[in-house]
Amino acid sequence: MSKKSKEKFEVIEGETIDACLDRIKAAGYFPVRRTEEPIFAERIENGKVHYVPVNRKIVFEAKLIE
Repeated sequence: MSKKSKEKFEVIEGETIDACLDRIKAAGYFPVRRTEEPIFAERIENGKVHYVPVNRKIVFEAKLIE
């Protein structure tokens, strides 16, 4: 069975970006795009709701090495 031509790889918790890039290369892909999404937590102060960034999610889009 052949691999997909595009694949997404997420940097998992406790993993470095370099380790994720090594994982992408080992799977036979090369990264073409990096996206970051903030993760917010809802905090209530003085009856008002505030959204505070607490973390980020990094996702690499990768193409198959031909």
